[in-house]
Amino acid sequence: MVSVCMATKNGATFIKEQIESILPQLGTKDEIVISDDCSGDDTLTVIRTFQDPRIRLLESRSEKGITKNFEASLSASKGQFIFLADQDDVWLPGKVNKMKRALKNFDLVMSDCHLVDDNLEVQERSFYDLNRSGKGLIRNLIKNSYMGCCMAFTKRLKDRSLPFPADIPMHDFWIGLIAELYFSVHFMPEALVLHRRHNSNASTSGKSSHNSINARIAQRYRLVKNLFIHKYHAG
Repeated sequence: MVSVCMATKNGATFIKEQIESILPQLGTKDEIVISDDCSGDDTLTVIRTFQDPRIRLLESRSEKGITKNFEASLSASKGQFIFLADQDDVWLPGKVNKMKRALKNFDLVMSDCHLVDDNLEVQERSFYDLNRSGKGLIRNLIKNSYMGCCMAFTKRLKDRSLPFPADIPMHDFWIGLIAELYFSVHFMPEALVLHRRHNSNASTSGKSSHNSINARIAQRYRLVKNLFIHKYHAG
């Protein structure tokens, strides 16, 4: 069973196109678990127009922020294979089946993606090339390769990653590092997502960081601290 986990926040502009790209790739027993973080636009209305039993909508009564919003979606998911999805991207045909096949041999699989504008015009053909992405714990502590919209992973990695520490910079960064520490990772060469970059993106994935060097060092310190705490409690 596949669970597609999505976190939404004022995503009415693009979410219909994203859901339409995902649903045809799912089986009858698969699911899209959408956790909404108090959207003030028509996001919930758009989601409900699908009337598809595979879509499970979770509505928050108070604002969570992106990391805890994804945690809510992941915690409610039931599948053995978990895909993270942004609210404003488009999945290319074959993404689910290709990544599911790779998940038979690895616990976390990354695909490449095309970086596009609002109108899906390609701005960068490869996130990997732009970011110099690849495996390795130290490599990814220095420069993160793990972008949620390109990630799929097993339930056992999900269970090992949750709950998210309160002070990590982003959920996908944390899951990637947990995978590097305890599980097997594979970077597929194929681009399987059109990842939109626009002024309303909830994260800076696919963009250059605007954080100062001191802020980035502080983020890495918190990640390393939490990895040590996690390892201690996991035994």
